[in-house]
Amino acid sequence: MKDSVAVCPGTFDPVTSGHLDIIDRARQLFGTVVIGVAENPAKAPLFSLEERIGFVKGAIGEGRGIRVAAFDELLVEFARRHDSRVVIKGLRATSDFEREFQMAQFARRLDPEVETLFMMAIPEYMFLSSSAVKEIARYGGSVRGLVPEAVEAALISKYKDGLEGGY
Repeated sequence: MKDSVAVCPGTFDPVTSGHLDIIDRARQLFGTVVIGVAENPAKAPLFSLEERIGFVKGAIGEGRGIRVAAFDELLVEFARRHDSRVVIKGLRATSDFEREFQMAQFARRLDPEVETLFMMAIPEYMFLSSSAVKEIARYGGSVRGLVPEAVEAALISKYKDGLEGGY
């Protein structure tokens, strides 16, 4: 698989240590990992697409088999555009599995040549989500170690500068 390309998609609002762990483990299995940062306006992200891409690039870098790209299209189309037949999804709990399983079935129907592989979160990150990180930060709690330092600073700044609650 070292000569294969895998896509690791997400909204990454913000990128967490759990995301970075999945990406790093995928990089050990595949020659190239394309991190697809979804525009996803339906989720009303806290950070802009450019900020989220910057956080991912700052945390994991590009090169060494890593590419970071924005996308606003069907995931299977994004995978095809990047010459990938593999999509990596991280799972924390059975609730993640149910949602991701359904999405994988839709993707398979759209393009049977694109496979979805699930990677289980390591125990330290099974509880971690971008939503939880934002809520902790909103109310002034520490997110140190849960997100890269640049994300921690950006969260403090966002909530300090007028968002509800926090700091």
